[in-house]
Amino acid sequence: MTKCCKKPKQTNEDGCCKGCCSLDIQNHEENNIKIVAFRLIFAGVFFALAIFLKDNLILSALSLIIAGYDIVWRAVKNILKGQVFDENFLMTIATVGAFFIGENTEGAAVMLFYQVGELFQEMSVDRSRRAIASLMDIRPDFATLPGGMQVPPETVRIGDLIIIKPGEKVPLDGVVTEGSASVDTSPLTGESMPKDVQKGDEVLSGSLCINGLLTVRVTREYTQSTVSKILELTQNASSQKSPTEKFITKFARVYTPIVTAFAVIIATLPPLVLGQRFSPWIYKALVFLVVSCPCALVISIPLGFFGGISRASRRGILVKGGNYLEALRNIDTVVFDKTGTLTKGVFKVSRVEGADNLLEIAAHAEYYSNHPIAKSIVSAFDGDIGQERISNYIEIAGFGIKAVIDGVEVFAGNEKLVANAPKLDDTAVFISIGGEYAGYITVEDEIKSDAIGIAKALKKYGVKKTVMLTGDNQYIGKKVAKEAGVDEGYYSLLPQDKVEKMEQIGKDSSTLFVGDGINDAPSLAMADVGVAMGGVGSDAAIEAADVVIMTDEPSKITDAISVARFTNKVVWQNIIFSISVKVLVMILAATGFASMWYAVFADVGVAFLAVLNAMRLIYNKSF
Repeated sequence: MTKCCKKPKQTNEDGCCKGCCSLDIQNHEENNIKIVAFRLIFAGVFFALAIFLKDNLILSALSLIIAGYDIVWRAVKNILKGQVFDENFLMTIATVGAFFIGENTEGAAVMLFYQVGELFQEMSVDRSRRAIASLMDIRPDFATLPGGMQVPPETVRIGDLIIIKPGEKVPLDGVVTEGSASVDTSPLTGESMPKDVQKGDEVLSGSLCINGLLTVRVTREYTQSTVSKILELTQNASSQKSPTEKFITKFARVYTPIVTAFAVIIATLPPLVLGQRFSPWIYKALVFLVVSCPCALVISIPLGFFGGISRASRRGILVKGGNYLEALRNIDTVVFDKTGTLTKGVFKVSRVEGADNLLEIAAHAEYYSNHPIAKSIVSAFDGDIGQERISNYIEIAGFGIKAVIDGVEVFAGNEKLVANAPKLDDTAVFISIGGEYAGYITVEDEIKSDAIGIAKALKKYGVKKTVMLTGDNQYIGKKVAKEAGVDEGYYSLLPQDKVEKMEQIGKDSSTLFVGDGINDAPSLAMADVGVAMGGVGSDAAIEAADVVIMTDEPSKITDAISVARFTNKVVWQNIIFSISVKVLVMILAATGFASMWYAVFADVGVAFLAVLNAMRLIYNKSF
């Protein structure tokens, strides 16, 4: 067997080392498929000769050995390990048993066609993996330094400059310092239209520079970059099994011993009770065993959820596991954060009222904060920030900032933080200097275009209630809530207030929470499904979320629910179809109306059709 690593530390049952690069694994699978296909051609030749020579025992046995020696060997190894009841055991008993009662060609046929079906399934699954791999082919090969040297992206540090030429992948997240270009972000966001970037704009790793030359200052190391997180999330997604997948796995463990026991009863009880010959009833039992293989369910169900995750990633939606994909279809209540989720989260200072140096003092106080409002105040100040003037900086969650500027204590935050602050309808930062109220700065935000009427769109997908939670005052919050069309709004909330509201809302409903800030992490974790805005969202929010929307578009929530429901539809089509056909043929087998050929179709044919149906999730672009 060809192994994919020269010095593997650990290997799986196929002899391929764990942790191989995807190219090695792909090459290994290609070689394995070719070897099996070559074997089956030889087995088919011997099988045809056996039929031509009227059920020749030797040729039938050769066909069986060439086609199925690996199945028999796996069955023996599993039995020695105490894992008796699986498809390898069922097929081995069925084929060997057929030879035992003189049905040589049928025994060989079962193994041959079972292996042919397995080969087609493996080829289908391999194509699915390739499709998914091509979707996620975003890993950068190198980063180019200003001198022209190409280095691994992992070696570049925050603050370093890199050069990106036309046709190259962006290797690391950063901000453009020179040049302009059109950038293809479709591998990350699913958006087909290129994005134009210029000096001051952010570029994300994994996107492709179409034209133009860019100089970019790195803002995140490779391990924290967008491309690294996407690859990590995608690779780990299959480990989070859906309830349906877990049920099928448990079902197969219980189901296989039960049908084996039924086969034993069919083979022995009627001959003993009715005094008939054993051979016909053993044949019926063997047919029953072949039919009972749960291959269609075991293969197609995980492939269905994997395909659904792949489909979502094409649309810029990263789902961290099949369990979250299944949970999405049952959501009846969607809860939104406001700033950065329904609104753009890009604030601009609109008014400064108070002391002459109010903006300068506020900019120094807010300098170390990552909050969008703080950044807008710092950006509005056109002077230099003297970091040596700032000391004792403290961020008070839900209230604002406390810092010492030039030896004087300064508070910058909402009306709850600053005494004697006036009541305003606008979003404002109030400032106190040396314990005295000094004035306020108002900022403006804008609702995202695709957030307008988002609640109405969600209602079409079965969402019964939409809610908005915000720390902003009632005047601003109600304005956004009206434009978004949400059913309920709660305003002037502290982070702990949001968590309490989420607890109340989630008592009698299946909830989805959408947020983008550090303060949203507890609510994201508490919801049945937490959705983070990945483009400008904080690392804490992305880490706590179950689903990440790379485009920052709230309308993608409807896409996520749509994909989840389509995935569920395909999965249950496979479950109902597989079980229905098997039950029907099992009844026919037990009553003597089904031959081995029926059994082969009920096992191999049904499994193959189920895999093809699951592949619609990957290849059907019309939905």
